[in-house]
Amino acid sequence: MTVQRNGTTPAAFGPADYFTGRVRIENGFKSSEPGNVQGALVIFEPGARSNWHTHPLGQTLIVASGVGWHQCEGGPVEEIRAGDVVQCNANHRHWHGASATVGMSHWAVQEALDGKVVEWMEPVTDEQYQPPVRD
Repeated sequence: MTVQRNGTTPAAFGPADYFTGRVRIENGFKSSEPGNVQGALVIFEPGARSNWHTHPLGQTLIVASGVGWHQCEGGPVEEIRAGDVVQCNANHRHWHGASATVGMSHWAVQEALDGKVVEWMEPVTDEQYQPPVRD
């Protein structure tokens, strides 16, 4: 067993090629061989979001704080809150980020397939980044 101590891996800002707005990535981890799980805490400031993307083996998001939005292609924008767990299916286009007015953080956990965990695509437009429709 190993313990990765909090603060022992440097934080990084989410690259503008993959995110809109200010995003910080902290506490990245990767399992030892033969495992292929990796993840990180992703912190979105209000209005920040990921680009559209897919994961070859899917992704699990565990919302740690705040209020966010996520959308799977073809579906509605949905609100996510602290304590929610979001399952993103393998190879399904989606995006996620903070709401327009409240920041959000989540643990993103995914498995690698042939060393690859994500396929990044185009930015989410302002027209696509809209609050969820309430019933």
